[in-house]
Amino acid sequence: MSSEQTPAAPAAADTAGPRPRRLTYAAVLVALEGVCLLAGGIWMAVLAVTGAPDDRQQAVTGGVTLVVLALLPLIAARGLLARRSWSRGPAVITQLLALPVAYNLLQADSVAIPAGIALAVVAVAALVLLVNAETTRALGIRGPGSAGT
Repeated sequence: MSSEQTPAAPAAADTAGPRPRRLTYAAVLVALEGVCLLAGGIWMAVLAVTGAPDDRQQAVTGGVTLVVLALLPLIAARGLLARRSWSRGPAVITQLLALPVAYNLLQADSVAIPAGIALAVVAVAALVLLVNAETTRALGIRGPGSAGT
């Protein structure tokens, strides 16, 4: 590996020191979404097994799917707390996927509207925290065009 390909030492210096509060807040919001997905998946699977759903297999599959989907934000939140640069991608993807879900919840004529509002607020807040310059520096992510500096 030539000296031009070797990562610069200042990136390591940026990730030293205490974790910025914005990064911690982002990790907490992402973890909150993961916990809610996990709880919803378990609740859906339990109701599928103990209740009388129209299609038991579909209900169990939906519950298992939510539990598996909960792993993405939970792993990303753990990575954010550990200041791993790879963790921002899955965290941002989770927020981008949450926005259409929030929109659909807001279109419902039911008690889902407050859930849609809450999800939209959490997703937008987490996105703002994740793209913040302080968070980016703490994760050691350099912007485009700064690879040689």
